Amino acid sequence: MSQILSPLQASRRPGPAARLGRPRLLIVGCGDVGTRCLRILSARMRIFAVTSQPARRAALREAGAVPLVADLDRPATLARLRGLADRVLDLAPPPAKGEDDPRTRALLAALRRAAWRRARSQAGKPVILPERNRPRAAFVYASTSGVYGDRGGARVAEFAAVRPQTGRARRRVAAERAVREFGRHGGWRASIVRIPGIYAEDRLPLARLTKRTPALAPQDDVYTSHIHADDLARTMIAALFRGRPQRVVHASDDTELRMADYFDLVADRRGLPRPPRISRHQAREVLEPTLLSFMSESRRLDNQRLKRELRLRLRYPTVSSFFDA
Repeated sequence: MSQILSPLQASRRPGPAARLGRPRLLIVGCGDVGTRCLRILSARMRIFAVTSQPARRAALREAGAVPLVADLDRPATLARLRGLADRVLDLAPPPAKGEDDPRTRALLAALRRAAWRRARSQAGKPVILPERNRPRAAFVYASTSGVYGDRGGARVAEFAAVRPQTGRARRRVAAERAVREFGRHGGWRASIVRIPGIYAEDRLPLARLTKRTPALAPQDDVYTSHIHADDLARTMIAALFRGRPQRVVHASDDTELRMADYFDLVADRRGLPRPPRISRHQAREVLEPTLLSFMSESRRLDNQRLKRELRLRLRYPTVSSFFDA
């Protein structure tokens, strides 16, 4: 396992025969983080990557995946996923509107016949394999720390009750409930990874800093949590192999920064001016609602399960350590 989580050395890609004999993994929503997972695991697993964009097939194939064109908004296109792999990483976002997540429900429905429920024909009737013969199927869902809502800067443990305050967060809560139900009754070990703000070399708020978008004054500022995209990919993989059934894990580093202090840190390290500070009252008048919603929730994520249960050592324990590296 430690080899899987460490950076892979450049090596010759296995031939077709070797690839066919490897464990199978399905990645749904193979964007930036999914591609990072793919690059770590492609030498050890046969990976199928779902995309709704046919133009992305070549890029996914080059990264080492077998591309599958399917659309979570069109359940009929997901039929081919059934029984394809007994390990699944779900990184797909929910719809932009509504209180539910039909995309996640459609995916779970397509996977309902898990690996351990291999249908064998006996007098024309499917047979469910007994418990002792069931292979270990794992499903990991990428959720958001936004499900907690505003906690006034308090530290939040993984077992804390959810209090979603936005439609986006409520859709994630609905998806989490569907995943847990799937794990309890579908024969899968289902894990949930709640994710805060993701950053990386190409995912820094440089455009915001360049535009001089204001940040909140110290008395109104909020605590935010962070995770580097590489460490998030490694967390998803660790949950795939070590996650406990129906368990929540926070993919968060050890950084304790208020939002504006994070912007100041990035600005200082990239030689840009620090953003101007304004009051919350002023922010309501000049900032767009989506941006303002992120400035309305303050919390700090506890990451003990990440360290103790997944036994993951973060490559970048803090945002500062990323810049130092």
